[in-house]
Amino acid sequence: MANLKEIRNRISSVSSTMQITSAMKMVSAAKLKKAQDAITAMRPYSDKLTELLQSLSATLEGDSGSKFADQREVKKVLLVAITSNRGLAGAFNSNIIKEVTNLATQKYVNQEVSYLAIGKKANDAFKKTNSVIANKSEVFDDLTFDNVAEIAEMLMDKFVAGDYDKIEIIYNKFKNAATQIVMTEQFLPIVPMEGDTNTNTDYIFEPSKVEIVEQLIPKSLKTQLYKSVRDSFASEHGARMTAMHKATDNATELRDQLKLTYNKARQAAITNEILEIVGGAEALNN
Repeated sequence: MANLKEIRNRISSVSSTMQITSAMKMVSAAKLKKAQDAITAMRPYSDKLTELLQSLSATLEGDSGSKFADQREVKKVLLVAITSNRGLAGAFNSNIIKEVTNLATQKYVNQEVSYLAIGKKANDAFKKTNSVIANKSEVFDDLTFDNVAEIAEMLMDKFVAGDYDKIEIIYNKFKNAATQIVMTEQFLPIVPMEGDTNTNTDYIFEPSKVEIVEQLIPKSLKTQLYKSVRDSFASEHGARMTAMHKATDNATELRDQLKLTYNKARQAAITNEILEIVGGAEALNN
């Protein structure tokens, strides 16, 4: 059994850890509320814009389609991995890294795969492959639509230039503080809408339908990427809050166990001292 000083040091260490994890939990809880409100308010707009774009694009014929909808033979693939810049968030980052790795080694095993990292953890994981074309971790320092739109414009330019035949986004979709869903969405080329496309015949388009689509596509793509980053940002704080809550509970349980061990060791030490005193007294009497 460890001596009393060692147990006291462990109790002090665990208590300090518990204070840190508890503080981190409260910080993440405060940030989560703001991030959750932002993504909740944005989703209806983003979903409706995407629905409108796909519906309009599906009614265009032949050469009227956009350059962003060009379906080419897939030889070069770009995977956009969205993680966080910091750890201590449970499996938040590892789930994304695992999914991206599975895509590269299974789905696109016969294609040339490159990565774009949005988040330091993604860059750290894939930079060893020498296939990371850019690290956009700084976007989380000032998460605005304009900053994310710059990344979307870069992706659009590379697709149009033929650098990549397909671009996919991998991120954590926020469901609640305890649940994040790993999502893989095709960014480019645009996925055409399936099903009935005759629902817009009662609309009058001004300017022409083609011009509207050409203007909507860049805006829709920028919004799609921004929504994905926002989703990931909210998921990060939810995952960290949950992880720190569990860590605090574990630290509390360990501290209580150590205190019980300390009390038992202290009681055993006192009992030994009493026995030694009694034994010494008996020896003197004899």
